[in-house]
Amino acid sequence: MPFGLKNTRATYQRLVNKLFEPLIGKTMEVYVDDMIVKSKINGDHGHDLRKTFDILRAFSMKLNPKKCVFGVRLGKFLGFMTSSRGIKANLDKIQAILNKKSPRSVREMQRLTGYITTLGRFMSQSAEKCQPFFRIL
Repeated sequence: MPFGLKNTRATYQRLVNKLFEPLIGKTMEVYVDDMIVKSKINGDHGHDLRKTFDILRAFSMKLNPKKCVFGVRLGKFLGFMTSSRGIKANLDKIQAILNKKSPRSVREMQRLTGYITTLGRFMSQSAEKCQPFFRIL
């Protein structure tokens, strides 16, 4: 990044976490510039959106209308498919893993083992923090 701005993503993430702290985990999920407002009951969605927009307005933050989508019942968020039934893996990502070539050298095998170890740690830690995302019907 130019001008020595190396931690802008982390700084922006902290800002967004601070602004939307009362909503995160309840009616909102945020990752840097990807935000999703969720509602367990269809009628509550307008109220949940209003809270989000009130916070944005209070801090004079703007949204890019070309990147905003409303009323989505099924969509991608951070590479996962989200719906009223919950979160599912993206089939495109699964297919990419299935099509990946096998390691051909010791170095490639070590790299793959490192990836799997990291993924295992992430999965075990995220399971402890896991909360229901949508109400399962």
